[in-house]
Amino acid sequence: MFGEHLNAAGYLTHAPMLDLRRRVVGYHMAWREAGAGGKPSTGLKAMVDCLAEHLNPGGRGWRLGRTPLFFDVAADPSLLPSLQALPPQNVVLCVGPEDMVLEAMPALQFMREHGYGLMLRRADYLPQAEPLRELITHFDVGAGESELLERLAQEQEEGGLPLRLIMTEAVEQPRQAVMADDAALQPESTLIMRLMQMLQRNEDVRQIETALKHDAVLTYRLLRHINSPAIGPGVEIQSLRHAVTMLGYSHLFRWLALLLATSNSASSAPYMTRKAIMRGRAVELLGKSMLTPTDSDNLFVVGMFSLIDQLLGVPMEQVLGRVQLAESVQQAILTRGGVYGPFLALAESCEGDAGNAARLSEDLFMSAGQVNAAQLSALVWSQEVGAAETPF
Repeated sequence: MFGEHLNAAGYLTHAPMLDLRRRVVGYHMAWREAGAGGKPSTGLKAMVDCLAEHLNPGGRGWRLGRTPLFFDVAADPSLLPSLQALPPQNVVLCVGPEDMVLEAMPALQFMREHGYGLMLRRADYLPQAEPLRELITHFDVGAGESELLERLAQEQEEGGLPLRLIMTEAVEQPRQAVMADDAALQPESTLIMRLMQMLQRNEDVRQIETALKHDAVLTYRLLRHINSPAIGPGVEIQSLRHAVTMLGYSHLFRWLALLLATSNSASSAPYMTRKAIMRGRAVELLGKSMLTPTDSDNLFVVGMFSLIDQLLGVPMEQVLGRVQLAESVQQAILTRGGVYGPFLALAESCEGDAGNAARLSEDLFMSAGQVNAAQLSALVWSQEVGAAETPF
């Protein structure tokens, strides 16, 4: 349980902000009013208070490291008191072309002087007025169309502007056709699936260890994941046998699922890995207070595997044919049904506009505050796990 936050006024939504290499460089946050008929809201103060409680508790430090959050705002200096609970260096304020006018320049300067980044959204060109251009730190390039990128590159070169280009529209890569064998999978992915099958069959740990020893790099990556800060302080795990002793087969299966998500970088964009890690943890935390402790690993696998086809670049049916997951897990992944499905659907809603979040959380007897706490805890955890891996 994350605390009872029963007075939360709405649901957070989050979306990754990407660089041109499709790596996560921040998160766009928005707010939807609670209630069955809730609408997208400009309740900036309520959203910031929620974020500060979980990401900057007591002002003691930003839990996302250097990762910033992006908010849509108007060019209005009166909103800055609403942002005081968050460190300005970790906040980028997003304005539209309608605010990039000389009349709004004092307000925009005021925001920049207080340390906030400033991103221009929904625009095809930089402002003509040089004083306005100099205030912009980030520019929304949507899905990164080549024509827009070339034009911006030329404008930057001519004006000497240090500008970060941000992709706000992540275009998914098409999945490959059904394969009869493992041709679509990397060798590491195939080995991880084999290990997961061995765990499900409860094979002897010595046989599992022997199979893992065929890939020293995979062994190293698995142990790095298990020993990452996200698992918490404790005895450092030095071997697979030690991991089984400390974690058990079920929890080790979960870490292999996490490793599988990062094993086929050639088939998925880097941000998809981070998205899968965060979704897996969010689904786990959403169900943690309602289901038994033994369900936690299944909940995590449900969240991770709901994106496994996009991560590996193969159809879901092929992956599920190789890793025989429990029927309840498969039902959640394929239909959002069964005991785990509603938690997955709720996590997905918060990745969009949260239009169904109120209904889904009410069906699960969860408050908006509990949902927000789970999402933000998952965000922090995904950052910590990412630190144990090569940059996504």
